[in-house]
Parts: sequence; C-alpha cells; structure tokens
Amino acid sequence: MTMQGARVSVVIPSRLKGPSTEPGSPWFVERALNCLREQTALKQGAMLQAIVAVDEGMAAVAAPRLAGRAVLAESQKRSQAAALNAGLAIAGGDYIAFLEDDDLWSPDFLAVALNTLQQFDFVSSTQIDMSVDGQVQRISDFPTPSGWVMKRRTLETVGVFDEAYRWHLDSEWLGRLGDSGLSRAHLLEATAPIEQQWIEASRPQIADLMEASGGRVSLCRHASPWPLVVRTLHPNSGMAQIGADPEKSLESKAEYTRLMERFGRLPW
Repeated sequence: MTMQGARVSVVIPSRLKGPSTEPGSPWFVERALNCLREQTALKQGAMLQAIVAVDEGMAAVAAPRLAGRAVLAESQKRSQAAALNAGLAIAGGDYIAFLEDDDLWSPDFLAVALNTLQQFDFVSSTQIDMSVDGQVQRISDFPTPSGWVMKRRTLETVGVFDEAYRWHLDSEWLGRLGDSGLSRAHLLEATAPIEQQWIEASRPQIADLMEASGGRVSLCRHASPWPLVVRTLHPNSGMAQIGADPEKSLESKAEYTRLMERFGRLPW
C-alpha cells in the first residue's frame, strides 16, 4: 500500500497524569505524542490528526502544554467512554486509531496496521507489557485499544463507545464488532505461534482471543520479533484500580455479567 495521502485520526484519551506526581513533571500523553511523530507511516506520506480526549473541565489545563501538538476534545462528563466519543466526534480521518496515553507504538506499528487494513476492516494487536521504568514484564495477547486501527466505515458500522460501561467498554465494543460480521486481523510478532497445537501449548491467550472473538479473527504475523505496541503497567491503570479497590472490582464483575448475558462470552 502507498501511504501517500492516507489520513489517520488517532484518539488519545488522557487524564493528564504521568509516572510522577511532582508539579510540572511530564505527562504520559506527551510521551505518546512523541511516539506518533516517529511513525514510519508519516515518512511514507500518511497524515496524522492527533486528538487528545479529556474529561470535562480539563481542556483548559491541557491547552498550554499541548498547543500545536494535538487537537483537544473535551467530554461533557468524567468517563473514558465519554472522552473517547468526544474525540471521535471530531475525528476526520479515513482511518481511526486509538492510543491510551500511557502506552506507546513502535515506529512501524501504524504502517503495518494500514497495510493490513487493505485486506481487513479492523486491526488489533498483541503488546509488550512494560513497567514505567522500561522493564519488560510479559507479552500479552489481549487486544487493548492501543492496538486498534480501523477503516472509518468500520466505526460507522459498529458505532461509538457505550457510555454505560466504565471498565469494559472495549469488550462491549468488540462484541458489537464481532456481531457485525466485519473482517478482523490480530497482529502478532514474527516468532508467535499460529498453529493451534502450539498456540494452546505456549500462548493460551491467543486461544482465548480466538474463542472470545467467536472465531472471527485472522492471525497475521509481522516482521518484528517483538510486538509493535507497548502497554505500560502502573498503579493508576484501570486494571490495577480494579485489583486494589473492592468497590471497583464489584463494578467490573457486574459489567462482566452483563457482557456474558448479552454476547454469551466475554468479547475480546
């Protein structure tokens, strides 16, 4: 695929926080914006619209530090789904992507995803889980939104995020994607298993992905020996909050139950 003229809107939800709580310390979102500038797809002619989506009342805080680097979208309430939808409302690209503010893309990620979208409607990706200080923790095959890239018509078919969900809005959206019948690819590193016997033996999360997607995912290796998406693990992440707070854990379980009742599985 030629990247020339490909317009990509990247929606980055952010709480304007970083690894340090010291006043004036860098935000995660600033690091995310830096990784967008390093995408090889840009050098090949793609055009990026970076949209930082924030909660109600936070745009005024973000503007002085992010002016000229991203378009700001402010939601009318305090929830990730609402912030994402505010970003989507101003996304003008032919392709839509998401990047959590504390995650990163390797330089080749967007180019690989756009090439893959010549055969599919939606792309997700395996990722490396890393600590804030850069220590590799594991490879995770859960399709975090930071690895989602899609054609605009895919978003138009599936719809925006359901703001009734606080913790598992990604799974709810993937459930609707699966029901839509649209084609989907999941990107794996070059050394990942793709035959069923080896998947079950060494990467059970890939088997979970295939089952939870209703068998509608095609596995696609890329050339890198490492995943092209980096997910940062830290105490303020959503999953860490669920693990540490009994009330949030109950909210999460209630959403799981709703998803299971609706889709017959927890969609991945």
